[in-house]
Amino acid sequence: MKKIILFLSIVFLFTSCGEYQKVLKSKDTSLKYSTAEKLYNEAAEENSRRKYRKALRLFEQLVPEYRGKPQGQKLMFLFADTYYQLNDYYLAGYQFERFVETYPESEKLEEAAYKGAKSYYFLSPPYYLDQSETDKAIGELQEFINRFPESTHMDEANDLVTELRVKLEKKAYEIAKQYHHTESYIAAMTAFDNFISEYPGSPFREKAFYYRFESAYIYAVNSYAYAMPERLARARDYYEDYKRYYPEGEFIGLAEAAIKDIEQKEQQL
Repeated sequence: MKKIILFLSIVFLFTSCGEYQKVLKSKDTSLKYSTAEKLYNEAAEENSRRKYRKALRLFEQLVPEYRGKPQGQKLMFLFADTYYQLNDYYLAGYQFERFVETYPESEKLEEAAYKGAKSYYFLSPPYYLDQSETDKAIGELQEFINRFPESTHMDEANDLVTELRVKLEKKAYEIAKQYHHTESYIAAMTAFDNFISEYPGSPFREKAFYYRFESAYIYAVNSYAYAMPERLARARDYYEDYKRYYPEGEFIGLAEAAIKDIEQKEQQL
């Protein structure tokens, strides 16, 4: 019985593949359209990447044929969404953008705009790489938020923007921290100054305040005697900034130990 079932399955598979190849090579655009739509619907129900790929091959042939025709709107949306379902976010974003521009009155406009913007979110790389795609994603999502303020996707869109902005903040913070780690303390202080100014609500803000102070402290205590008073004074200012905002912060113990050393050195000087 198992052999019979396996045999029938193989026969069905080859038969269906043969029929699909006939449709793919056919000049009957109506047949291709109905087959592509059927495959897309089945793929959505079954979560089948194989059927999405088969539908995509037909959509690629059909889109030029139906451009400007009544069926073109639905076809173009399905085409873009097939790329989206296959995680091909470069082409999904591009095709959804084309759809939004071409069919501004479509009932699918909001969904297309959101999926297009979210495609760019998926393209955002890890924080330590170039963040051009992240900037693009933030811009696209913000444009969606401004255009569809009553959208059911609003909460998720805002969450995605927040996540992407934190990624940019992490990159800026890690660059400053790298200067500190490599003992480039002047560059570290400048980078932390810029970070604090540009990202006032960042989750990395406390660390930026502390490591700015630590950079100034290490730089000062390792200076020549003639330069030390001014540099110790700057470190003290940074300590006061940290303590003002984070009197019970994560690094307050380390900061207070360092300020005692600063006071001793000021007395010696």
